[in-house]
Amino acid sequence: MRTSNPALSESAFNRLGTNQGQAGYTQHGDFGQSPFGQGTFGSGPGTQARPVTERFTVEGAIYKTGILLAILIVSGLATALLLPPALYYPAIIGGVILGLVALFTIMFRPHLAKIMAPGYAVVEGVVLGAITVTIESQPGLDGIAGQAALGTVGVLGVMLFLYRTGVIQVTQRFRMVVLAATGAIFLTYLASFILGFFGIEFGFLHGNSMLSIGISLVVIGVAALNLALDFDFIERAAAAQLEQQMEWYAAFGLLVTLVWLYLEILRLLAKLQSRD
Repeated sequence: MRTSNPALSESAFNRLGTNQGQAGYTQHGDFGQSPFGQGTFGSGPGTQARPVTERFTVEGAIYKTGILLAILIVSGLATALLLPPALYYPAIIGGVILGLVALFTIMFRPHLAKIMAPGYAVVEGVVLGAITVTIESQPGLDGIAGQAALGTVGVLGVMLFLYRTGVIQVTQRFRMVVLAATGAIFLTYLASFILGFFGIEFGFLHGNSMLSIGISLVVIGVAALNLALDFDFIERAAAAQLEQQMEWYAAFGLLVTLVWLYLEILRLLAKLQSRD
């Protein structure tokens, strides 16, 4: 089954792990000790030694995530500073469509992540830049982007701590629950996006009512839980000795979650401040 983050799928292990003669991973994740606090990478029953330069590593995935984040930030700043306001809306719509195309392409063709993930980071930077400037231009919302960025970093740190200490354990049931919740959110947002072209809006998603704020808190919680699945994927990919280029795939998946988390926190802060 896939993890709830659509960019990181369990089938990747089958296609790029055992099918290529690499070590698989045990059902219960017996990997020893890792930087995430769950195991020693590349060790375990039945693992096969491979040249270090060809193997997936946690450090490599983190490094590539940093590269993608840097691209996204530069793209977002360039959009905010250089793009004419009249082009914000077309940029957002076009960016969302291109982002979805890249997302589903990488989902089913993980080997293309090395090529397409940087492009996705550029596109999402444009989307985030345009959305952020649009929201910050509203009365009383100046400086909200910095708060959302700090909130995103804070949630990332908390989730990493909870994962490392074992407070959150990624089990099969955990994956299924988060998968169901994320799928429901995705379908709701997709329906809202499509129906928006026909003038039909979901007030409970976009308003500033207590219901809308409560829904935003739930969505942020689900996005945060996806971070635990991202950490788990990176750990198991290293333990399964997947090929090195899969680091781009894992980095892409983590970027998808962080972008989603930032947008949801930004939306929540905008709703709260608009009630003042």
